[in-house]
Amino acid sequence: MKGILVILDGLGDLPHKQLNEKTPLEAAETPNLDFLANRSEIGYMYPVKPSFIPESDEAIISIFGNELISSTRGRLEAHGTEIKLTRGDLALRVNFATIDSLKKKNIIDRRAGRTLTTSEAEIFAEELNKIKIPCEFILKPTIQHRGVLVFRGGFSDNISSNDISLNLRGDSNKIKSVKALDDDENSQYTANIINEFLEKVHEVLENHPLNEERKKKGLLPINYLLVRGAGIEKPKLKFYRNWLSVAYMPLEIGFSKILGMKVFSFKYPKLKKIDVYANLHKSLKKACKLSIKTLKKNHKKFDYAYIHLKETDLPGHDNKPLEKKEMIEYIDKTLFNFLKKFAVKKKIKIVVTGDHSTPCKLKRHSADPVPVLFYNDSPPKEKIFDEKEARKGTLGRILGKDLFKKVGFV
Repeated sequence: MKGILVILDGLGDLPHKQLNEKTPLEAAETPNLDFLANRSEIGYMYPVKPSFIPESDEAIISIFGNELISSTRGRLEAHGTEIKLTRGDLALRVNFATIDSLKKKNIIDRRAGRTLTTSEAEIFAEELNKIKIPCEFILKPTIQHRGVLVFRGGFSDNISSNDISLNLRGDSNKIKSVKALDDDENSQYTANIINEFLEKVHEVLENHPLNEERKKKGLLPINYLLVRGAGIEKPKLKFYRNWLSVAYMPLEIGFSKILGMKVFSFKYPKLKKIDVYANLHKSLKKACKLSIKTLKKNHKKFDYAYIHLKETDLPGHDNKPLEKKEMIEYIDKTLFNFLKKFAVKKKIKIVVTGDHSTPCKLKRHSADPVPVLFYNDSPPKEKIFDEKEARKGTLGRILGKDLFKKVGFV
């Protein structure tokens, strides 16, 4: 194996008062990452371009050398759930969410408080799949509040999201009607179908017995779907031969498969209780264990490895810097402790970075750059891996599309 790319989702952050004005990465005890940093070049990266606030799909599409127009999130996530798609099928990423009403249109929580259990999601999806509209469709819940929605037939993907508040790209926290983005009749028809479906979704869920139970427990009801990332065409992305991927979220699984990688995965632990962070730590443990096992068994079969760890992103969205710090420390004690020995012994290059910044105090993605560590067994020099050091590093300023050229992962 020549190289390993480790992406810690949402890694970049800003100083936080709970951490004495340090970022989670600055505050974390990371002796193994620091060992690698001492023998690395360090820099900082804008995953897409400066001032651009990327979603996860936009970031990894760019990092792997593609244009953003080459793919849509809906199609990537649908591929990651193994839903069979034919040309013209419209795929969308969805959130099970909470709104106040269709009249007021205020989004109360885009993730329904992160308390949607796996069994509840399955029950809600079963009911919603019974809705009658003038076309076939499938709604498939995936992990926690996430899902994939596919409308079968000849649709247009030139339509808007109904959630313009995502990453502050809009000017309000209100749901909007899905709109056609051109004058084509099919685009307008597609928007009409989706809006009709979403109205019926709210009707079905608003007074569902399961939501009545949730409200009695003091939990937010799940009464709406937020949709985005519409796509009808198979993504046209660069092919990466002889790469393996450790991925377990639908987005990264679908992305890796389309790129031609061999995917190693596990079934995400079911969320049985409302403590989502216990669920996240359980998954992170499984992900680090699988990453180590996969590298041990397959380093002679593949030239490169792509490891994507999702859990570090969620504390940023929830303003939980201590949780984010703890997750970084766990990854250091497990995965990076292994890589410190494994890569040095086998002379494998390592890149560690994030797909975007998710500052805890902002509770959303931001346009801030992410730190980059490029381990290439450079002469030892006292360095640590964090946002401040990245700004001063010899690797300098990088755009996502140039990362692989900069580190020689070609």
